[in-house]
Amino acid sequence: MALASGLTQVLDDRRYTEIIMTRATVSVGEDIGFLPGTEEEKMGPWMGALDDNLEFLAKGDGGNAGEWGRAATNELIRSRIKVKSMNFMRGRTFMNKYVIIDEAQNLTPKQMKTLITRAGPGTKIICMGNLAQIDTPYLTEGSSGLTYAVDRFKGWPHGGHITLARGERSRLADFASEIL
Repeated sequence: MALASGLTQVLDDRRYTEIIMTRATVSVGEDIGFLPGTEEEKMGPWMGALDDNLEFLAKGDGGNAGEWGRAATNELIRSRIKVKSMNFMRGRTFMNKYVIIDEAQNLTPKQMKTLITRAGPGTKIICMGNLAQIDTPYLTEGSSGLTYAVDRFKGWPHGGHITLARGERSRLADFASEIL
C-alpha cells in the first residue's frame, strides 16, 4: 500500500521526485556474510519485499501494451525508486522525496531519529513495521524505534499513525501470526 501510494504520488501527481527505500538489515536466521557489489546490489537480498510488491502491482495493470509495455513500465518505475543502505544516511538531506523505511520495528530509537532527521523540505517519510516481528535481539516492543517514533509524533498535526486491523498477505499468514 505504501509503495502503491508512493508510485502514484511520484509518477502521476508529481508531488515527489522519487521514492527512497531503506530497511534495517537484520537477519531472521544466520548472517550470510559479505555481499559483493555496489550499495544497491548489496541491498538487493534485503529488498525482496520491493520486488514482490512491484510484481503484484504490475499484474494489477489492465493495460493492453503486452510484455514490452510491462517491461517499459517496470523500467520507468524502477528508475524512480532508489534503494539505499541505512549505513550511508548520515549527512544526507532528502528534498521532495517519498521515503519508505521498511522493517522499522528492528530500528533503535537513535537509528529512527537519524533516518527521520534526513527529511528536507517537501519530503514524506513512511515507517512500516510489525512489533510482533522484532528480530533485533536487544529490542522489545517498548524499546523499538518504531514505538519511539509513534509515541513522539503523537499529537503533531503533520504526522499520522495507522495500525492495520489484519494482515494483507493471506489467511494462512494471518492464522500463523495468531497461533505461532
